[in-house]
Amino acid sequence: MALLKLKQTGIDIREQFPLAEVTFTETGGPAEYAAFPKSITEIKQLLAAAAQDQLPLTVIGNASNLIIKDGGIPGLVLILTKMNVIKVAGPRVTAQAGAKIIDTAFTAAEHGLSKLVFAAGIPGSIGGGVFMNAGAYGGEMQDCLESVTVITQAGKLKVYSNHDMQFSYRHSLVQDTKEIVVAATFLLVPGDKARILADMIYLNALRKYKQPLEYPSCGSVFKRPTGHFVGPMIISAGLQGKQVGGAQDSMKHAGFIVNKGGATATDYLCLIHLIQQTIAQKYHLSLQTEVRIIGQDKE
Repeated sequence: MALLKLKQTGIDIREQFPLAEVTFTETGGPAEYAAFPKSITEIKQLLAAAAQDQLPLTVIGNASNLIIKDGGIPGLVLILTKMNVIKVAGPRVTAQAGAKIIDTAFTAAEHGLSKLVFAAGIPGSIGGGVFMNAGAYGGEMQDCLESVTVITQAGKLKVYSNHDMQFSYRHSLVQDTKEIVVAATFLLVPGDKARILADMIYLNALRKYKQPLEYPSCGSVFKRPTGHFVGPMIISAGLQGKQVGGAQDSMKHAGFIVNKGGATATDYLCLIHLIQQTIAQKYHLSLQTEVRIIGQDKE
């Protein structure tokens, strides 16, 4: 098998890897194979081996806005957290896909660069943030991103401009092309370092006050429907605090579902479905998930 031969070269490849070890919900079944590449070269080798072995491919980053079903993921899962270098050159910050958004924002702040203040508390990775056009407190990735480097499924490197990425609310081009984000460059604006850091600390304090950070969760579960707020609708529908197994709609922020202990991905999905059904009946609205749901059901 080509993939297992690569393991002998020193690439970190694991069989039946429990994905609950990396997801923020602490749920999810195993990856048939999981690889933790450290470079673009290793990604290219893994892509070639997966193609040769006819293995389906899945890419994940920090797994913060992700639910992986209890049956796990067949084929090869690339986990990019070891590709986490952040470099600063003048007003530009370039971060590899596995770098944490929080680390990138604070690195920019330490160099007196603003425009990433909104990202100070977003727990995902740069790759996932670009993929989802992540945002918070009035800012989104598209507001300051200059270019994105991707690898195609055929192993070719490409660079997209901000315009090329076709950003919209929680969407980007790479969701459609299935290309792998390997790095992103942000064009920022010089500012007062102390003020930038103070603004970031304030937003993180606000986040801690409003969000249930004391429990494992996948962050905000639902996209906001135009003209509505999800949390108040859930509260009005009498679902705040509703629990299925170990998964509970948060008493602190109804737009979050937390793992109160021993939750499974199935618990999460059942609660999500219940909320969607109830909101559809009460408000005639279709709630769409912001969280990505991948993998297969447990047999």
